[in-house]
Amino acid sequence: MAINGDVIILSVHDGAAYRPVACLTSNSLNETTNVITSNTKCFPNETKKSKGARDYNISAEGEYIDTTSVGGQTTLASHDFLKTLADGADNVNWRMATGLEDTPFYYGEAIITDLSMTSPTNDNTTFSATLDGSGAIVTVDPLA
Repeated sequence: MAINGDVIILSVHDGAAYRPVACLTSNSLNETTNVITSNTKCFPNETKKSKGARDYNISAEGEYIDTTSVGGQTTLASHDFLKTLADGADNVNWRMATGLEDTPFYYGEAIITDLSMTSPTNDNTTFSATLDGSGAIVTVDPLA
């Protein structure tokens, strides 16, 4: 059974709770593994490969809404709230729903490395963000 993208919601922690990033139009998680290669004099024509360090990043795009002002949707996170996190000195704790019953969420820490806003004439303002992972992705909330 395929998992609908609508259920894969990215959230960031505000120090007290996870805030869903709104209003997302898409988000993604990209994981990579570095490959370590070696050659020896015992087998000079053979290359041995082994697993190296794991790395990941998260990207998100959405419509910009007010999530910090009085009267704004302060239980959500958008460009305005992500900017306050990006300006801070600490890593961001994040959570992403998986759509799976046995593993409902992935958790991790990241640095917001890219945050942009686009404001076209006569259209909604949008934003995009990139979070560069720090450490492992886990399935148990480290803040619980």
